Amino acid sequence: MPEAFVLFKTQPTRERDVYLSLSNNDAVAEVHVLYGEFDLLVRVSSDNSRDLSKMLVQDFRQIDGVRETQTMIAVDY
Repeated sequence: MPEAFVLFKTQPTRERDVYLSLSNNDAVAEVHVLYGEFDLLVRVSSDNSRDLSKMLVQDFRQIDGVRETQTMIAVDY
């Protein structure tokens, strides 16, 4: 099951809106508020890498208030 960690930068004052939108997504396992360069950290998982890519590109980046994302895909070691 592919898993990724996604860092989010939001538009000013939109952190809570983006947080709530991410929290309502079934693929999101965790959402954390951050202080610093990024506003939110999210852990997501998906059934396969194709669905993960679709979620990252088509779903998360389309959330109103998201300015930028940075994704780190976890791999087995």
